[in-house]
Amino acid sequence: MELNVAKLCNIGPLFLSLILVVSLVIWLNLAQRKKLNLPPSPPKLPIIGNIHQLGKLPHRSLGDLSRKYGSLLLLQLGHNPTLVVSSAEMAREIIKNHDIVFSNRPSTTAANILLYGCSDIAFAPYGEYWRQVRKVCVLELLSVRRVHSFQFVRDEEVELVINKIRRASVKGESINLAEMLMALAYNIVSRCTVSRKFEEEDGNSKFGQLARRLLGLLMSFCIGDMFPYLRWLDLLTGFIPRVKAVNREIDAFFDQIIEKHRALKSHDEVPKRKDFASIILQLQEDGLLEMDLTQDNLKAIILDMFLGGTDTSATTEEWLMAELLKNPNVMKKVQEEVRNVVGKKSKIDVNDINKMEYLKCVIKETLRLHPVAPLLIPRQTTASVKLGSYDIPSNVRVLINVWAIQRDPNWWEKPEEFIPERFENSPVDFKGQDFQFLPFGCGRRICPGMQFAVASIENVVANLLYWFDWKLPAGENAENLDMSEVYGLTVNKKVPLSLLPISHL
Repeated sequence: MELNVAKLCNIGPLFLSLILVVSLVIWLNLAQRKKLNLPPSPPKLPIIGNIHQLGKLPHRSLGDLSRKYGSLLLLQLGHNPTLVVSSAEMAREIIKNHDIVFSNRPSTTAANILLYGCSDIAFAPYGEYWRQVRKVCVLELLSVRRVHSFQFVRDEEVELVINKIRRASVKGESINLAEMLMALAYNIVSRCTVSRKFEEEDGNSKFGQLARRLLGLLMSFCIGDMFPYLRWLDLLTGFIPRVKAVNREIDAFFDQIIEKHRALKSHDEVPKRKDFASIILQLQEDGLLEMDLTQDNLKAIILDMFLGGTDTSATTEEWLMAELLKNPNVMKKVQEEVRNVVGKKSKIDVNDINKMEYLKCVIKETLRLHPVAPLLIPRQTTASVKLGSYDIPSNVRVLINVWAIQRDPNWWEKPEEFIPERFENSPVDFKGQDFQFLPFGCGRRICPGMQFAVASIENVVANLLYWFDWKLPAGENAENLDMSEVYGLTVNKKVPLSLLPISHL
């Protein structure tokens, strides 16, 4: 008994000292936090914070909150403090003055599993690995020269779709344009990436379905990402098993693709027109990469190329055609331009498209009203920083609401209306230097596949407008065309667009 008392006498002061130290640290942190001039925040609920205020369309909900609380908004999304940026001025200050601090990515469960520890480009944390991999992609895979070299793929795939639409037109049948555009985008990107087509009967169509499941999982709500202490629930709900199952299937597919490319190389059967996979494998074999890439790194990069160029193109094309149906004067004007430029030719080439200035304005206006990634991919601060008059702590997640910025009446006249003429004779472009117009992002994290996506959109839309006139199916009218959205990794039309094509030639 005396021994126990002695122990208690020794432990008691140590325990009290520990409690005092911990209490002091907590108090100092709270005191420091109170001294910070943080951006305004809407009222929070216990535990979940502001999650309930995101709604089904977060970009719209956050736009409403920014109009009430200001262009910088600090939310608490479960465990994660999150800064929402909703003005061109604040976006400019971030990129011009603090881009490195804001260039990191938050780690998410799905991205870690599906993208091989986030060793792709889009979700990789900021650092030397990301810099080197992005450099390879920008200079070797997605340069203007390389994008131009794949023009034959775009031409061939677009011609197949035009012939398919022509057959429907002869029969007087309407088509599910949304579905057709998505399949076209997958075919173009998969041929450029791995020289295989999405709709082939050898299993590649299954990969297309896998890719869509992967995109859905990347944007799915993961309890552990919001509440780390409840991460075990993701196992019980089946989220983690679903993610791992998709990863296994994707992994097997890309292992097969890479080994096939290596086998062709070993037999000197590399085609003259190389795909992305061939190019990056050749760079690695020739020792031209500044770092060694593992098999998983290669798969992550190739997967990124595939995923980045599909939904962006197809979704923009669908929104564009929907807007043209709702704005017949714009439809008439852009069709006249396309048909005047092309004349009686049987094929539209790059030189023709370069002359279609109004078409480019129509594409820009579509990207302004309907950015496919309205909140971009989240960023995360790596250090404390002053933004305007506000203190932004380290490890804060950052959402740039380009949807709100691109509808800001301080920058855009009649911002809710579809007016392509606003871009006529205007220097405003989507390359990340005009901060009121950021559909592809800005700064170090700007989308490296921007030119690839735009080249596909221009080609597809020019052909659709040249070869066909377009009407809504019987019983539908443009005034009542459903333009509602559904939120995911990209924001799609909730009701897929079906149209009746009428051959022009």
